[in-house]
Amino acid sequence: MAVDPVCKMQVSEQGSIKAEHDGQMFYFCSEHCRQKFLVQKNRGGASSPEKRPSSGPVYTCPMHPEVEQDHPGDCPKCGMTLESQNVDNAEEEEQKESRSLARKFWIGLVFAVPVFILALQEMIPAFSFKGLISSKFSGWLQFILATPVVFWAGGFFYTRAWKSIVNRSLNMFTLIAMGVSVAYFYSAIALVFPQIFPESFRMGGELGLYFEAAVFITVLVIFGQYLEARARAKTGQAIKALLGLAAKNAHRLKDGKEEEIPVDDIQKGDFLRVRPGEKVPLDGVITEGKSTIDESMISGEPTPVEKKAGDRVIGATVNQTGAFVMKTEKIGSETLLSQIIHMVSDAQRSRAPIQGLVDKVAGYFVPVVILVSLITFIVWLIWGPKPALAYALVNAISVLIIACPCALGLATPMSIMVGVGRGAKAGILVKNAEALEKAEKITYVLTDKTGTLTEGKPRVTANYLSAGIDEKYLFEIAGSLEKSSEHPLARAVVDYAKEKGINLKDIQGFESVTGGGVKGKLKGQDVFLGKDKFIEGLTGKLPDDLMKQATDFQEKAQTVVWVGVDKKVIGILGISDPIKKTSLAAIEELHRLGLKVIMLTGDNKKTAQVIAKELKIDDVRSELAPQDKQKIVKELKAQGALVMVAGDGINDAPALAEAEVGVAMGTGTDVAIKSAGITLVKGDLQGIVKVLKLSRVVMRNIRQNLFFAFIYNAVGVPVAAGILYPFFGVLLSPMIAGAAMSFSSVSVIGNSLRLRRLEL
Repeated sequence: MAVDPVCKMQVSEQGSIKAEHDGQMFYFCSEHCRQKFLVQKNRGGASSPEKRPSSGPVYTCPMHPEVEQDHPGDCPKCGMTLESQNVDNAEEEEQKESRSLARKFWIGLVFAVPVFILALQEMIPAFSFKGLISSKFSGWLQFILATPVVFWAGGFFYTRAWKSIVNRSLNMFTLIAMGVSVAYFYSAIALVFPQIFPESFRMGGELGLYFEAAVFITVLVIFGQYLEARARAKTGQAIKALLGLAAKNAHRLKDGKEEEIPVDDIQKGDFLRVRPGEKVPLDGVITEGKSTIDESMISGEPTPVEKKAGDRVIGATVNQTGAFVMKTEKIGSETLLSQIIHMVSDAQRSRAPIQGLVDKVAGYFVPVVILVSLITFIVWLIWGPKPALAYALVNAISVLIIACPCALGLATPMSIMVGVGRGAKAGILVKNAEALEKAEKITYVLTDKTGTLTEGKPRVTANYLSAGIDEKYLFEIAGSLEKSSEHPLARAVVDYAKEKGINLKDIQGFESVTGGGVKGKLKGQDVFLGKDKFIEGLTGKLPDDLMKQATDFQEKAQTVVWVGVDKKVIGILGISDPIKKTSLAAIEELHRLGLKVIMLTGDNKKTAQVIAKELKIDDVRSELAPQDKQKIVKELKAQGALVMVAGDGINDAPALAEAEVGVAMGTGTDVAIKSAGITLVKGDLQGIVKVLKLSRVVMRNIRQNLFFAFIYNAVGVPVAAGILYPFFGVLLSPMIAGAAMSFSSVSVIGNSLRLRRLEL
């Protein structure tokens, strides 16, 4: 056995997914883990700014989640402020950034307003101050007021622009810094050295100054950054809300006494009393008492769930009607709530495949904009009206400012962050954005039976004994064998045996045969239990009377389990698992969405067909081993189908990993959950419908954002270049371009935030 280096699961070296790195072979439970491992390894050595810190806080970029470092700063690719992934101090970091931007905006605005008023005398004769102050004095006053705005309030533009050049990743701050610099430095040179400019550059004998453009572009961009930071903070509210669900204190029973202690002090095995109205402190199992529990904050379902002794309870859910005592089984990061928070955080930082197209476009975008700005300058300088230089500068600056790629870069990650958070509130845990994008396009849903279509709480409802066999003897063997098994049906046999008061024994040499059954030794005899083919391989031909009775059980949708001792069959058990009330409605909804539904099960053909007919399933494949399920997925994919697999057991893990989208039921095994791209906390097929709806709405939202970003630049850049001037005499002021650029990013974020109100 080997250990998956990503999820730390034990995996077999035979038949598992492999990858070689630095001459060493690694083994993985799924393709997702393999890809994640390779991406992490390929990020580089110690000098790489993107290498994930081994410990301590992590700061990452919302547009480029692969960029990580252990201290606050700016993204070397896009220039955005890195966000803390430590949910405990993320809010403090966000408030700090917002306060800093707000301070820069208001101080910058105070300096910018008089610059604008002074500039009015040049633009609007009615506002002329020539009788009060000279143009020279006005120019120097504008220079003095504009300088702190450009280099103090807007100083971070230049820092980020320089980083973009050093890292060869030109971005929005490259364009902003160029535009502001051209306006500011041209004006400063014209003020200090006016004699170097030819007479043709003058209007009314004076050179035009553009300090007002420089300061207002700076102020407007800062304002846009402030609004963007405020809006972006809302995308992390899903994790903050999940953190707020956790209980703070608990009532521990120890040495016959009850004490109230912080949840952080609870250990595994502690017994806790939970009263009506209190939150369940941690994950565990009820040992005495019964109640109804509101699990809506975890599953998204408002109906309270009845719980009794032996039932599991989840931390952060709310106890309603009765008091009970529970035994703690999971603490800290092991709890379901902690795992949800971790999965949501990872998924919000993952990249959807569509982001690859955006990255490719963005890679060419800034150089093309700079080229368009340069062409605009040359065209206006050669063919523009007098003063040609003034027109050339204004239009070239407008092109640089309006063509900000920030909205384009935010289009995908903002939708993913909000969509993943909304899904978490509805009990849909998305492991990565790729799964969410692929879910939109699937054509087949392949679903397991036990625990997915059915309740997953099977019970022994019938049995049939061979001649001369005592029922107690049958269940002693069956219960003892199943005591060590992880199969969902095993619990039903063990519970039934205990209800009969049978004392179960330990099995020597216990062996589980995947897809077949279990066997071992009890009191020196070979004992075995499982499917008919497995038993037939051990005993030879099965008795006719038992075969006939097995057929009767199967026609009643009962799963048949065969029991044998020393190459002899001693009886069969009929086990029933009720169909979930929501399964039929969910399958009908999937059909309305145009999907084909296939049931995959290891159960016998007759039982499977009875259930498939009742649920109106398109196709059914029965008596399958785990590798058979995986093979069916491969066959459908080879035919061009896009496959989603839903399951909850260890035997579903290979198929979940093979599918385009694997959906694990949260009620299932850890192996199934780790192999899937999406987990449904409630373990209900109705959740598949919610997944598809979430996927389609999120992807539509991303396309809307991309449309806004592309159409904005497609229209804005030509207008800024002056294409309307020959026809309508319309030119775009750099200040208006700056305002439009800032609010374009805010509009993309605002559209993404609509997903928080999505009904699932």
